[in-house]
Amino acid sequence: MTSSLLLSVTTFVYAAASVFYIGAWSFNKKVLSRVGLIVLVAGFIMNTAGILLRWVESYKIGYGHAPFSNMYESLVFFSWTVCLLYLFVEYKYKEKIVGVFATPLIFLAIAYASLAPGMESEITPLIPALKSNWLIAHVITCFLGYAGFAVAFGFSVMYLVRPETTKQNGLATKLPYPGVIDELTYQMVVFGFLFLTIGIITGAVWANSAWGTYWSWDPKETWSLITWFIYATLLHLRMMRGWNGKRIAWVSIVGFMAVLFTYFGVNYFLSGLHSYA
Repeated sequence: MTSSLLLSVTTFVYAAASVFYIGAWSFNKKVLSRVGLIVLVAGFIMNTAGILLRWVESYKIGYGHAPFSNMYESLVFFSWTVCLLYLFVEYKYKEKIVGVFATPLIFLAIAYASLAPGMESEITPLIPALKSNWLIAHVITCFLGYAGFAVAFGFSVMYLVRPETTKQNGLATKLPYPGVIDELTYQMVVFGFLFLTIGIITGAVWANSAWGTYWSWDPKETWSLITWFIYATLLHLRMMRGWNGKRIAWVSIVGFMAVLFTYFGVNYFLSGLHSYA
């Protein structure tokens, strides 16, 4: 289908953006980061067009649903949300070099969707449980939360590789000051936590309409709650205990590992109502 082809091309555009950002960091050439931003915006536009086109195509073949129903579509949308959030961060803070840690995540998400063996890219009809008006609200809010955590993960890795003083030479000193990175990590976690909370609530309402219960301890529900508690703990440690720096960065990384297991591990290793992979 046309949308699948467009999204496959988008994969290589995101790859090119990652190369430019990494080159800008490696060779300390600002012009490369500017080119990387242009390429990244082009990839985002193509990603957006691919999602919308896939939505239109689903109606043309008689299925008519938002393109969020399987692993392929969710990965494409995840890549889109991370790119959107990163572009906002770069626009607001004018720190182009941080793209070296964010753009690879954008590329890897859509690359796995486009290139992984056995990944189903065909548009298929919704299973009965997914035929609900809550689908769009639940998926969008959850993936905005995941995007916030993904960008926070990138910032956390950035914090750990950057020296706390500027006396050291090397690639790490080209990154923003530790205090700036720490604050960005915290802001992205707050953003992700709020949207994950909304996503869990909308999911519970959806579950009640689909299965007659708000909570059934399905594996994905359980791991979503575990992820929520990890980030709630991070925010508690930050606001009430004054944690920052490396300690918060490590908690953020652990939280993102929980996000990845909630997203991939449950689908592939645990059986349940949400196992649509």
